Amino acid sequence: MNVEFINPFLSSMLNVMSTMAQMELTPEKPRLKKNEVAAGDVSGLIGMVSEQTKGSLSITFDGPLALATMKGMVGEAPDEVNDEITDLVGEITNMVTGGAKRMLSEKGFEFDMATPMVVSGKDHTIKHKADGPIVIIPLSSPHGKAYIEFSFDK
Repeated sequence: MNVEFINPFLSSMLNVMSTMAQMELTPEKPRLKKNEVAAGDVSGLIGMVSEQTKGSLSITFDGPLALATMKGMVGEAPDEVNDEITDLVGEITNMVTGGAKRMLSEKGFEFDMATPMVVSGKDHTIKHKADGPIVIIPLSSPHGKAYIEFSFDK
């Protein structure tokens, strides 16, 4: 997988969480993911297509981190993952992808992005839109973890 694709998404995620939710996330070591089961409780998934490749990105939040993110962004949050939280995760997925799309464009990669889909629930699955390996990067915070996953065609 092209590391040129990964860094803009990671950088954009850290920026969105810092500026929008006043929350600092700490990236952990990337690893290959071997199954489709999400690591957290609510996920946004977005497909991407360019002339060079196609792929997808997902951002998954542990429930407590998703709730803390909403509280950081709007000052209040529900007690559990609900429609407001799933909408928020979809919006964050859009913001992260938009920021990464700008950075990739500066490097000569023009991606078209789909509308994000959001899935939630214990042990929900994420089906990436590419044939390549799935790379997952855990991001830790005092409220729980977020996970960014990428998969691009080879």
